[in-house]
Amino acid sequence: MPASLLIVDDDRDFTASAADFARLRGFQPYVAHSLEQSRQFSHLPPLDLLLLDLELPDGNGMDLLDDPALPEHDHAVIVTGQPSVESAIQAVSRPVYDYLLKPLCPEQFDALLSQAASAYARAHDMPVRFGMVGRCESMRLVTDDIERVAPSDASVLITGESGTGKELVARAVHQRSGRPGAFIAVNAGAISPELLASHLFGHERGSFTGANARHAGYFEQAHGGTLFLDEITEMPLALQVYLLRVLETGTVTRVGGSESIPVDVRIVAATNRDPLGSVDAGTLREDLYYRLADFTIAMPSLRERGEDVQLLAQHFLDLLNVRHATNKRFADGTDRTLRRHAWPGNVRELRSAVQRAFLASDDGILRMRPNARRMRANDADPGAVTFTVGMTYAEIEHEMLSRTLAYFDNDRTRTARALGVSVRTIHNQLARLRTRDAEA
Repeated sequence: MPASLLIVDDDRDFTASAADFARLRGFQPYVAHSLEQSRQFSHLPPLDLLLLDLELPDGNGMDLLDDPALPEHDHAVIVTGQPSVESAIQAVSRPVYDYLLKPLCPEQFDALLSQAASAYARAHDMPVRFGMVGRCESMRLVTDDIERVAPSDASVLITGESGTGKELVARAVHQRSGRPGAFIAVNAGAISPELLASHLFGHERGSFTGANARHAGYFEQAHGGTLFLDEITEMPLALQVYLLRVLETGTVTRVGGSESIPVDVRIVAATNRDPLGSVDAGTLREDLYYRLADFTIAMPSLRERGEDVQLLAQHFLDLLNVRHATNKRFADGTDRTLRRHAWPGNVRELRSAVQRAFLASDDGILRMRPNARRMRANDADPGAVTFTVGMTYAEIEHEMLSRTLAYFDNDRTRTARALGVSVRTIHNQLARLRTRDAEA
């Protein structure tokens, strides 16, 4: 089961944002807006963290600590916008883990959740970092990269197939960065080119038909924070030019305007394509690529993550069991079913498959039935490469490179990682092969 958090506060905006923040860190949040509402959670197993407001509509939050209807909890944190010396002393004299004042900054809340998550992980041996479940080496490298780059101002480019969790990584980078501004996500491929400029850079009133009022774009909205540009390789080239100018000057000019507006925005971009391949194809400007790729994080596909498939499936089932107050389990042999499937939709597909099996289960047993057309038997593994005695080293090199590129959908970054060479080596090998083919 995931780590759990109960938030008791009558400020609905605060509870909504705190619950969303905790959910991104892998917690299962519960929310109550009064003492009476909090008692409805008496059936829950022990909580990992309790976030409690002092002033509630039907009493003092401190009274809840002695209420037998409240689930057991490892740590309690008093959060209030109305501090007093008396309440602070009272909190210290009770079994309270901390006492914090509103507004609670993201860094404080992140630190609280990290400490609670660490305690939970030690108790349950659950490999969770930044809300991401995983024990494999490739995910350890991802989380290490997040720790390494987050405190800096470097732009980050995240690569990986659809459904691998690129936005989760982007949010983790922002949350660990210490930047006080907002995190804003935009899919560059989901907005029409005509509207994307207005969404990103804003517009002045009357700048185009329907522009009835001045609009601040995502860059202005993310001032002091992070702007996540998903599917950056789908952005029109004309807008890439303007984006590069904004990144280089630190200013933005609204559509139809002339004023240069300073913006302090960290860029995290992502793509499910090979970015250097997109540069070669002319769909991503090379100068923009180097501006975005100060630091790159490569997300592994689910089929590369080994036992993480089973860990993730159990994690998703735990969340569903908590949400629906059930105790369902996987059928015997599920591990083999999970291993045999290629999971082309990655973590997103796995989550959906677990939810379908959960909803279809009437007897408490989940029977996983992934799309049969995508099942992969061991004797038909597309990742297998066969060599024939008598092949030359050049032919073996060609076959290995071609098959590995095909396996990773022509993603040169992941191909290089799989073969244990640099991306530049892949480029050079492809150039040699093209030259040899041209001379043949």
